[in-house]
Amino acid sequence: MKALTWQGKRNVSIENVPDPVIQAPTDAIVRITSTAICGSDLHLYEVLGPFMDKDDVIGHEPMGIVEEVGSAVTNLSPGDRVVIPFNISCGHCWMCQRGLQSQCETTQVTEQGSGAALLGYSRLYGSVPGGQAEYLRVPHADYGPIKVPHSGEDEQWLYLSDILPTAWQGVQYAQVPNGGSLAVLGLGPVGQFAARIGRHLGYRVIGVDPVAERRGMAERHGIETIDQDEHVAERLRLATDGRGPDAVLDAVGMEAHGSPAAGAAHAAVGLLPDALGRKAMQSAGVDRLAALHTAIEAVRRGGTISLSGVYGGMADPMPMLTVFDKQITLTMGQCNVKHWIDDLMPLVDDPSDPLGTLDLATHRVPLDRAPEMYETFQKKEDGCIKVILKPEIAPVTSTVPVVPPEGEI
Repeated sequence: MKALTWQGKRNVSIENVPDPVIQAPTDAIVRITSTAICGSDLHLYEVLGPFMDKDDVIGHEPMGIVEEVGSAVTNLSPGDRVVIPFNISCGHCWMCQRGLQSQCETTQVTEQGSGAALLGYSRLYGSVPGGQAEYLRVPHADYGPIKVPHSGEDEQWLYLSDILPTAWQGVQYAQVPNGGSLAVLGLGPVGQFAARIGRHLGYRVIGVDPVAERRGMAERHGIETIDQDEHVAERLRLATDGRGPDAVLDAVGMEAHGSPAAGAAHAAVGLLPDALGRKAMQSAGVDRLAALHTAIEAVRRGGTISLSGVYGGMADPMPMLTVFDKQITLTMGQCNVKHWIDDLMPLVDDPSDPLGTLDLATHRVPLDRAPEMYETFQKKEDGCIKVILKPEIAPVTSTVPVVPPEGEI
């Protein structure tokens, strides 16, 4: 099959790789009909190279049609249309039973000290082949896949794989009081949905982004926006009675604009041999913290900062005096996708499309064009906000079961 593979920093390519096969009774094989490029994929493209291996298949926002299921999978049948959550969880461990599927104890990547394994996301999260491909092996398919109707465009459902529940969790974690105010830093895909969710829940939402096209998209959905500059925190305070928003959601993360020193650190880590690069990521402060520092400066005293953007450094400097003095609550974490599906399904299934799932993708291209779209998305060129990849499916050539190595998911 064809799949998008990691070849090096800022270097991904379409390659022919072996078709996936059932390896465990709880596996399923899914023929991918749509798969998206996530902002987190850009971290693999730019920053997290030391944790990647040549020919890794990437991508963690897929959906498609079930082709085959393992003997223990009774909830799915060939022909079902499914969305695949980006985190791999079992559904029955202590963490899953408490709605913390991103910390699943069955798939935790303990050798890296990480939570649940993720599709297509580096050694840090299990090196599980991802979904920017024609076919995908889905571990723990007896729990993870989300069955959706055969009606409606893929885009109506696709975002349930990651960015829609990630945005929903981020807003829930923001603890905005009824009728309160929420600032969203970064109007990429997660920020767009977070802003729309906040408005749907009755909050006053102010979105911040330096890119005019992103601000324009948010404004179509009734979101107030401001350009990003050195006075963002002051402008947010002035817009909220001088106090600051009740909550700030950081949808930017480790590659924020306005952090030249950390940008240099990113570049330096990317040039180190893999072993040294991994050590640097695990022991140094390499994140661009401009968005987080803006959130700390802008949020009102006693307010909440919700981190949906991904951070990867282990020794990032934090203005703890200010965080303590302002009595700020910090909430964060990988999204527990399955925990939020019951809340989101009625909204996604609503014909009025209250969250605008059909107004997010700006580029829809064949899988073969993925490498060029990574560059376009990273550089924010051509009005690129969200990219949907459409594999041109080839027939399955092998379904011979393979026993996985001990310990493999």
